[in-house]
Amino acid sequence: MFRARFARDIVTEFLPPARLGKVQRAIVLCDGMPSIPRKQPLAEFLARKGYWVFYPRYRGAWESGGEFLERSPHLDILDVIGGLSKEFREIAFGRRFRVAVDELFVIGGSFGGAAAILCSLDPRVKKAVANCPVVDWAILPRSEEKETSNASYSAYIREAFGNGYRLSDRNWRKLRGGKFYNPAYHAGEITASKVMMFHAQDDPYVPYQSVKKFAARTGVKLKLFRRGGHLSTDMIVRGYWRYIREFFES
Repeated sequence: MFRARFARDIVTEFLPPARLGKVQRAIVLCDGMPSIPRKQPLAEFLARKGYWVFYPRYRGAWESGGEFLERSPHLDILDVIGGLSKEFREIAFGRRFRVAVDELFVIGGSFGGAAAILCSLDPRVKKAVANCPVVDWAILPRSEEKETSNASYSAYIREAFGNGYRLSDRNWRKLRGGKFYNPAYHAGEITASKVMMFHAQDDPYVPYQSVKKFAARTGVKLKLFRRGGHLSTDMIVRGYWRYIREFFES
């Protein structure tokens, strides 16, 4: 995969489509958190389907510069989208690219599902797929209890992932305010036809009731599974690609 840097800070892996068509389509992949960047096989799968694929690291995460959660992560994704129409340089050998995107899609899972939903508010984004998305940060305490016994979740992230996330207690607390990076706060602005969600009833980290309630409130299409836990985005995209492709093309 190639690498480029957008908006000075955001390191992004990317792949051109295996074949170029008359319509240029691009997908941006949004990672969960905490997680190790490992969606490269999924990016390769989507590139073989004829899409440009961009896989960013949020500001303050992994190779990217900045401070994590200093600003809403979905704005980092939009910064990458904004940079596609300009000439950008592949880091290793300096090859230059410019992508005239006709149709743009965002796919995100868990923490990145929130980014996908919020990016759907941008008119440049045609459709968004959110897998096991965090739709309301009111569930945050329950999620923390299931993942770590550490009294401070941000301290746990720093200890477990080192400089993988440059995360302060102050920035983590912003999620508890109910407005910052929170799809539920923007529920009235969501265009239902632009978003599709997947979730499992036995997800131990993101309670399905919150996602089901969000779907009912917004009219967003939700495919709900009885079993599966915290579903893998790679597995969902591959297993339900025909379903997702039809959604993209509708």
